[in-house]
Amino acid sequence: MKILGNFQYAMSLAVLATLAMVPTGARAAQLSGDARSSVPRDVQQIIVVDYRQMQNSPAAMQLKDRVLPPELKHLETALRNSGMQVDQDADTLAFASFRLPGSSTNENDSTGSRILGVAQGQFNTQAVLAKFAKDKVKPKMLRNNAIYPMGSGGMSVVFLNQTTMVFGDKDAIKAALDARDGLQPNFLQNSDMMSEMSAVDSQAVWSLLDQKGTQTMMKSVLGQASGLADYDTVKNRMKDASYTMDFSNGVRFNMTVNMSDTVTAAMAATLMQGIALMKKASGSPLEKTAVDDTTINSNSGVLTVSYSSSDSQFAGLLTSPLFQQVVK
Repeated sequence: MKILGNFQYAMSLAVLATLAMVPTGARAAQLSGDARSSVPRDVQQIIVVDYRQMQNSPAAMQLKDRVLPPELKHLETALRNSGMQVDQDADTLAFASFRLPGSSTNENDSTGSRILGVAQGQFNTQAVLAKFAKDKVKPKMLRNNAIYPMGSGGMSVVFLNQTTMVFGDKDAIKAALDARDGLQPNFLQNSDMMSEMSAVDSQAVWSLLDQKGTQTMMKSVLGQASGLADYDTVKNRMKDASYTMDFSNGVRFNMTVNMSDTVTAAMAATLMQGIALMKKASGSPLEKTAVDDTTINSNSGVLTVSYSSSDSQFAGLLTSPLFQQVVK
C-alpha cells in the first residue's frame, strides 16, 4: 500500500484549506487522548487536518476529489455509504500510515503497511447504529469493541466513544483496537513523534513522518535528482520530518527535515536548490514566481523549506505543469 509520506497529500490538503478562505485565524487540529491511543506506535506518517475548513468551499471539495490519493477516497466513500454525515459531524480528520506489528522494516516492502483513519467530532451514533440495524448490518466483536462493516469495499468502523471513531480495513482496525486496549504499543509511546508533535499541532494542518516516510517524501520532491549518487548519501542520513500549513493570511507551508549532521543537511539543501533553479529556468512566469517564493536553507543539521504566497497566486499555480509534476 502506498505510503502517505508524499508531497501529493501535503499539497492537496494545502489546496483544500487555502480555498476554504476562512475569515478568522486557522484553528488548531489537535488529537484527543483517545485518538492518539488508537494509533499504533510504528507510524510512518500521520497527517491531521481541521475538517471544518474543508467544508466552506465547493471548489475545495471538488479539488480534493481530483487530487486525493485513492486509498483516502476509498475510506471517505465508505464512511458516507454507511450513512454518516461526515460534513456535519466531523471536526478533525487524521490519517496514519503505520507498520503492522511484526512486519518487515525493509523500505522496499510495503506489504505490512496499513492506513488508519481517525475522526473526531460530535457523531450521532444512535442514528448510525439504527441505520446499521435497518440494513441488517451486524457487527463483529473484538473484546468489547463492536466493528461494523462499511459496504462491500472491506472497510469497517468502530466508535470508541461519542466523539471519536476509527475506520480502515480489518487489519488496520484490529491494530488500532489492540493499541487502544493496551495489547500493542500505541502512538502515545512513540516518544520521538510525541515530542515533535508538540511543535506542530497548533496548526490547522500538520504532519509528522518517520525516517521511511521522510525518505519517500523527499524522493518525490527531488524527482530525477533522487537518482544521483549524492542523494544516496543524503537519504541514509535522514531522521524524520514534519510540515505545517497556515492559511490565515495567504498560504504558508513550512517543512523541516532532521538530518544526522550539518554536512548532510547542507548537501540536501544544495540538491533542492538545484532542482528549484531547474524548475525556474523552464517554468512559466507563475512558476518562476512560486520558486522565488520558496526558501530552502539548512542550519545545525536541519533542512528547512518555506513557501508563501497569496491565495490567488496559489490558486493559479494549481493548474500549472509544475504543480501537476509535483503532485503526480
